[in-house]
Amino acid sequence: MKKFFLFLACSLVLFSCKKENEVDEKVAAVEVGKIDIERFDKVFYESDPKDLSKVKAQFPYFFPPGNPDQVWAEKINDPLLQELHREVEKKFPNTSALSQDLHSAFQHMKYYFPEFKTPKVVTLISEMDYENKVIYTDSLVLISLDLYLGKDHKFYEFPDYIKRNFEPSQIMPDMVSAFATEKIAPPNDRTFLSIMVYFGKEMYLKDLILPNVSDADKMGYTQEQQKWSEANEAEIWRYFVENKLLYDTDSKLPGRFINPAPFSKFYLELDKESPGRLGIWIGWQIVRSYMENNKGVTLQDLLAKDAKEIFDNSKYKPKK
Repeated sequence: MKKFFLFLACSLVLFSCKKENEVDEKVAAVEVGKIDIERFDKVFYESDPKDLSKVKAQFPYFFPPGNPDQVWAEKINDPLLQELHREVEKKFPNTSALSQDLHSAFQHMKYYFPEFKTPKVVTLISEMDYENKVIYTDSLVLISLDLYLGKDHKFYEFPDYIKRNFEPSQIMPDMVSAFATEKIAPPNDRTFLSIMVYFGKEMYLKDLILPNVSDADKMGYTQEQQKWSEANEAEIWRYFVENKLLYDTDSKLPGRFINPAPFSKFYLELDKESPGRLGIWIGWQIVRSYMENNKGVTLQDLLAKDAKEIFDNSKYKPKK
């Protein structure tokens, strides 16, 4: 009997690997064209103010009406912004690695969303607008390179839990998060479960689009935080269930378990040991469990289903 179960387990693993290899081969064949990254940050800060008309003609979407050229000239000549530009150049002397990462991500996007069209990619300096590190539209992706200089950079006067994700490794996860807002409808109610599953769908998109990125980087966790979440998954879930949080609409819950924070707020001694955003992490596990137990569901089906249907059919049960 033991030999039978061992054979069955091995067969399932081999089948799963074969399926993954088939997907990899299909994705590799997807044509998305060459990824040319336009460096607005470099063009702008290395321009002479008298040549602003040329820069504006090349990048009109960065120059809304109403601001005189003097405003832009002052930015070009600002010593602090020039120093920031030099720091960006040191970290990103070229964008060849970024182009390769984007090419792979765009191939996966087009594989799962056939209507996908390769957008123009432009880098910039956003002057530390950390809430909009990457902006994604159907035709344009804007990447703020000044927010990926490394968490210990001297320019970052932010709390550790925020600047921890100012690493180049976060560009792709941030890009998929921005992309996800275009593909996932917002929750249709204010329950904690709906919010968790909404972000769980976003995380599942990262699984598909960024298969070679670690779970820790997908979440923006350290390896230690990821391990803590895995080790305490059953306890986290028990807390949510026993405190009847799943269908609660308390407006404080996103602040406790969804929004960026140094730790999650169970109001227990373990709080400071925990990473923030554990509601998203649990939502991710629910969505993963749903897709593992409902093999006929397509990605588009998943994104269209409401949270309760996903949860009810997920068979989600953390390991103790």
